[in-house]
Amino acid sequence: MQRYNILWADDEIDLLKPHIMFLENKGSQITAVNNGAEAIEKCEEHNFDVVFLDENMPGMSGLETLNKIKSIRPNLPVIMITKSEEEHIMEEAIGAKIADYLIKPLNPSQIMLSMKRILENKRLVTEKTNLGFQQEFANISMAVNDVLSHDEWVDIYKKLVFWELEIDETENKSMAEVLESQQAEANSNFCRYIMNKYESWLNDPAADKPLLSHQLMSKKIFPLIDDRPLFFIVIDNLRYDQWKIIEPLILEDFVVDAEEMYYSILPTTTAYARNAIFSGLLPAEMEKFHPKLWEGEDSEKGKNNCEKEFLEHQLNRNSLGNIKYSYQKVIHISEGKALVESINNLMGNELNVIVYNFVDMLSHARTDMAMIRELAPDESAYRSLTRSWFEHSQLLEAIKIIGAKGGRMVITTDHGTIRVKRPCKIVGDRNVNANLRYKQGKNLSYPANKVMEVPDPAKLHLPRPNLSTSYVFALEDQFFAYPNNYNHYVKYFRDTFQHGGVSMVEMIVPLITLTSKRR
Repeated sequence: MQRYNILWADDEIDLLKPHIMFLENKGSQITAVNNGAEAIEKCEEHNFDVVFLDENMPGMSGLETLNKIKSIRPNLPVIMITKSEEEHIMEEAIGAKIADYLIKPLNPSQIMLSMKRILENKRLVTEKTNLGFQQEFANISMAVNDVLSHDEWVDIYKKLVFWELEIDETENKSMAEVLESQQAEANSNFCRYIMNKYESWLNDPAADKPLLSHQLMSKKIFPLIDDRPLFFIVIDNLRYDQWKIIEPLILEDFVVDAEEMYYSILPTTTAYARNAIFSGLLPAEMEKFHPKLWEGEDSEKGKNNCEKEFLEHQLNRNSLGNIKYSYQKVIHISEGKALVESINNLMGNELNVIVYNFVDMLSHARTDMAMIRELAPDESAYRSLTRSWFEHSQLLEAIKIIGAKGGRMVITTDHGTIRVKRPCKIVGDRNVNANLRYKQGKNLSYPANKVMEVPDPAKLHLPRPNLSTSYVFALEDQFFAYPNNYNHYVKYFRDTFQHGGVSMVEMIVPLITLTSKRR
């Protein structure tokens, strides 16, 4: 154990000599006092690593002393020690933000465990995490290089996210670079897998295929509809790691019935993937069967203004046209407030669809706003920013009301987003779309071995405005850049979060089914 400076306040301090000697033999320095007033005086004069504080002392009680110490040194950890197991005393101590609570008679192991948990937690967690990742590294590497199924790729992705979140909590993040290298290798192999398999998923009835965007509602949402209210919440652009960050806040009111993953269609953008969710169709079918609702790349109108109409058509095709349902899209604060205020009324519907656009706006804002760019320089900061927003959002407020009323929820997204690092030069005419991760147009020029080429869009059920239209998708962490003003363009967009292309974080996305704890 490291050397620590400890204050121990107990009116029977002489009886604790064996424990004090035990800690001193471990290298710690103990300052012993026998009343609360002296403990407060010592805290004013000296810096301590931890305080052991007896709850039942004559004169100033342990709880009174605790409050005084916290007013002087709010971040000083205090371990309350007591003979009493009365619940109200424990509650008061916990409410005053004690670090731990020990019951007499004490033993050395009990003291050591408490101190290590408080003072050495970060170091011990770091050592355990680094060792665990080192042991798992070889297994993941072997799996990445095997011939994997879509389910196995989901498992690999979830493991990589797990270790990313674990390493993010360690001191110095010493294994982060190793993990990043493994993520890059996995992403490269995943992209090759998609290039080999994606077309068969869309066209071969016998192919082993994952759940895709256009199948989501018919296979996962509609079967849940009954006489109890169901809330289907699509948080735009929400990655799996972001879900894991906000999950604890939701689990205060809900239990997870199922944590699944599905695959976003290509392009992994709102215009294609989210319209596919609500229409139940692939992009070419949307254009064919609903030409008045589908907006092509050359349209200046919003690409997702007809989600409610697409949803209505899909409900009718699935013989659900008679159910009571609602559709709400939240982009602005005023719409968020309206959502919160409407939950009571929505409880009378069998299905309530809510699209929440904030995460998408955040990722784009990071590109366009210097302040957001500074706040979210990497994935860890991006996750932190997402949690901070969610913790204070009207969406969480609405979710808590749904939970309090015993509602059910399915939370998902339409696609993820990737931090792009490597530019890939591309040349096209003025009609080529602006997205950095995929391009649609005529006479596109690019390095063929670095992209996913789609010379015949019909094979991927993509719209084809004219016979010479083709698509190309950026792979891994690449982004498309034009030769004109190339250096400025690259500097501006490198290390921004983008979507539309092929990567694990864009295509493998969470699908979470939850039930209220008050059901």
